[in-house]
Amino acid sequence: MRLRDADGTTVHLAYCTNVHAAEDFDGVLSQLDRFAVPVRERLGADLLGLGLWLAAPVARALAEQPELRRRLRTELSVRGLETVTLNGFPYRAFQAPVVKHEVYLPDWTDPRRLRYTLDLALVLGELLPDDAARGSISTLPLAWREPWDKARFGAARAQLGELAAALARGERPIRVALEPEPGCVVESTDQAVAAMSAVASEHLGVCVDLAHLACGWEDPADAVAKLKSAGVPVVKVQVSQALEVEDPQAARQVLAAYAEPRFLHQTRSSAGERFDDLPQALASDAPGPWRIHFHAPLHAAALDPLRTSSGVLREGLAALLTNSDCDHFEVETYTWDVLPPAARPTDDAGLADGIAAELAFARDQFAALGVQ
Repeated sequence: MRLRDADGTTVHLAYCTNVHAAEDFDGVLSQLDRFAVPVRERLGADLLGLGLWLAAPVARALAEQPELRRRLRTELSVRGLETVTLNGFPYRAFQAPVVKHEVYLPDWTDPRRLRYTLDLALVLGELLPDDAARGSISTLPLAWREPWDKARFGAARAQLGELAAALARGERPIRVALEPEPGCVVESTDQAVAAMSAVASEHLGVCVDLAHLACGWEDPADAVAKLKSAGVPVVKVQVSQALEVEDPQAARQVLAAYAEPRFLHQTRSSAGERFDDLPQALASDAPGPWRIHFHAPLHAAALDPLRTSSGVLREGLAALLTNSDCDHFEVETYTWDVLPPAARPTDDAGLADGIAAELAFARDQFAALGVQ
């Protein structure tokens, strides 16, 4: 969806399609009719933004075949859909039965990561609407934190330098954004500032994921101010929220319902205790409150007595809209299929209902901040 701020600047709001499993071109097209068009219709919108996730084999095929890129652009347009941003974090098989640490591979020390991101940039350059100011691609924050050393950082920095040079040669302005995430080499805003200072380029920046920010117990206004002071552009925002629990020991049974086998759910306490996955946290006696990296639907309450980091979401949006130039916002709830059974959609129509409700919720948050 296209919104406008008080100055008339276009703000793009999309939903991320990494919630859908697709490893080939036909699978991507199927998503459009099964989910994207119904979501647009439920919202009563003439135009719906998609933050497309294209698995590496699809991105390669599109990069190699200009006619396939043109076809994808046409297929989007005739359905009232558009794309200004791609999610280039997962490489492939993001909805496999078990993902966990595999989502961080290949990392930015591996030439496959550079090739994939260059493919995405080429594809996005053709998908961008003619009147779009720029495109964006979010990517992983270098790598999972282990193993990591100066040599690996040097390799990642060299590849990001190649990426920036290639983006500078592109016909359309496209920026790539590292997305800080708990447990990764770049987890916090301070680490993001340090990393970006080593790979400084007008074509590189940061993707602020509001669920990740919450898990780090960071103050949103402070985080955005740090990025602005350091001259690090916020290229893209993931509109997301984490789970939160005040007394984890009393809520163990409910928390266990969110401890599922597909994704990592990094857990952090306000006192600084760190767990790489929720089952590890549940095996501890760490006091609360905790925040858990589980992207919870924006519009719905978590199972009682859990809550969501909705306060961080609202404060983060306010800070970003007033203290950054970011105009790409993407709702990224990829966890619908692993929610506790009582909260999980049972069919395609239920998932479309949920995604539309999330986008309506996000649209209301923007409207409250003067962006409509």
